[in-house]
Amino acid sequence: MSSVWSRPVPPRRPALSREAVVAAAVELADAEGLGAVSIRRVAAELGARTMTLYSYIERKEDLLALMADEIAAEVLVEEPLPGDWRAALLLLARREREVVRRHPWRVELISQGVAVGPNGLRHVEQKLSAFDGLGADRLRVWRYLAAFNDYMTGFVVREALERGQPRQGGINDAERAAVAEPYIRELIEGGEFPRLAPMIEQGVPGADDNFERGLSWVLDGIEGDLPGR
Repeated sequence: MSSVWSRPVPPRRPALSREAVVAAAVELADAEGLGAVSIRRVAAELGARTMTLYSYIERKEDLLALMADEIAAEVLVEEPLPGDWRAALLLLARREREVVRRHPWRVELISQGVAVGPNGLRHVEQKLSAFDGLGADRLRVWRYLAAFNDYMTGFVVREALERGQPRQGGINDAERAAVAEPYIRELIEGGEFPRLAPMIEQGVPGADDNFERGLSWVLDGIEGDLPGR
């Protein structure tokens, strides 16, 4: 079975192309979630016959892979990257988070293990290039990248799930908090959670602060492990 990126692209028809199919699928996923995406539904959005789309996309798995690679292009940073390795990785990390916030269905594709395409590989190459000139060997750089990616994946998946809960339940954040607050406050006032209580009563930093600080700690750890440090 060949990769979707290595197969010949069918000739364009008026108002229809592989790019148009993928763009329509991305727009549909943004509006209604990944579950709404199917060859039949995308064909309907484009005003085309379902069988016509199969000339451009052989199966849904290919469509998902193409969608993932389409939004991976949004993470790419115009070269050159900042000369400082930390600044380069911070820039890429912030772009990655922004993309998942625009396209929260990306987290579902992570769990499905869709095929990596050319834009996804370019993103990996950019992250690897941030470590150029630091004197770290291939294996060490790969481990740095793994730690960086593990943090990013964990954060954006959790954030996307939390942001999606109110929409899926038909309520907003304020309404959800209003329902939960009386029960939580009752437990806190009972004295069973002395460490958690002041955090809830006095407040804690938000997601933006958590993201930046956590990422800084990951980079601090990498910096401390660099050769000659």
